[in-house]
Formats: sequence, C-alpha cells, structure tokens
Amino acid sequence: MARGCLCCVKYMMFLFNLLFWLSGCGLLGVGIWLSVSQGSFATFSPSFPSLSAANLVITVGSVVMVTGFLGCLVTLLQVSENAKQDLKDGLKLYNTDNNIGLRNAWNIIQAEWQCCGVTGHTDWHDALQEKTVPDRCCQEHYRECGHNATNVFWSQGCYEKVEEWLNDNKHLLGTIAMCVLVLQLLGMAFSMTLYQQIHRVGKKYDA
Repeated sequence: MARGCLCCVKYMMFLFNLLFWLSGCGLLGVGIWLSVSQGSFATFSPSFPSLSAANLVITVGSVVMVTGFLGCLVTLLQVSENAKQDLKDGLKLYNTDNNIGLRNAWNIIQAEWQCCGVTGHTDWHDALQEKTVPDRCCQEHYRECGHNATNVFWSQGCYEKVEEWLNDNKHLLGTIAMCVLVLQLLGMAFSMTLYQQIHRVGKKYDA
C-alpha cells in the first residue's frame, strides 16, 4: 500500500510539473503575441526600450517552461524504477487466456528489438515460475525454443533497449518537439494578431 501511495505521489508530481511546463508555454505564446502585435507595448522605461511587458512575459514564460521541463525529467527518473516493476508484474499475465494482446505485444517487441524481459531473460523465470522464456527471446527462433535452457537468448532487457534508443535519438526528438512547439506558438501569435486586425477593421467600419 505504501508503495502504491508513493507511486501515486510521483505521478502527481509529474502531472504538476507538466502543467507548470504548459503554463510556461502559454506565457511564452502570449509574450510572443504581444511582441508581434503590439511592438513596444507597455515599455517601462524610455532609457531601456527592451524592458517591456512583452519581453517580461517572454522571459517569465521561458523560465517557467524550462523549470517545468527539468521537473518532469527529475520526476521521470524517480518513476523509472516503478515502471520497471510494473512491467515485471505484467509479465505474469503473459500466459493467461484473456491477455492475448499483451502476449502479442511482448512477442513483437522482443523480436523487433532483439531483447528479452524487462531487465533480462531471468525476469521471465520469476514471472512464469519456471526456467522458461517466450520463444521470441531465442536468438535462433523455433517453436518451444524458450523451453530449452541450452539455447542462447537475447542478453539485453527491453527496457534498456528502449532507453538506449531514446538516448541515441534524444537530439532528433528534442528538435522535433521544439519545432512543433515553435510552430504552435507562432500559430497562436499569428491567429491572435489576425483576430485583432479583424476586430480593428470591424470597429472602423462600425464607426
């Protein structure tokens, strides 16, 4: 029960940091919109024209966004061990009749990623209560090869394989995420600017 409560708190912390990050994105979007549509709107000092409301909102939004992102990363590192344990618990359902989807998913992952279990092939021994592994763990695959202890199984766990893939592609994934974020923020800024221009034209004709 204590483990469940701790896991719940960690997920809540991740959700809080995610909302914090989204708030930072929103502030950054508003700041960009103010900068694009209003120019030097609400400049605080004639001596420092860059000290404006728009730039202040952009700065605060950037700080909040970075803080929330780092908080999410830290929380994910705490959740990692719980995720491993949850996946290991899920292995126990591999041979049950009403979990064909889970069985097929593990077969596909282990065959495609050339991995076995969560952290290693012995995870299956604990889950299945016998020294056997799914056939897709075998480097030379054939029917019931996983029941032969003399066979060579994939040495790496699937969790480690996924972590390696994410680490190898983190720059690409980060670039894609930033491009999507920038496009969303620019779309928000241009939409708000367009709305404001339409509103001004409508007021001009009404007058």
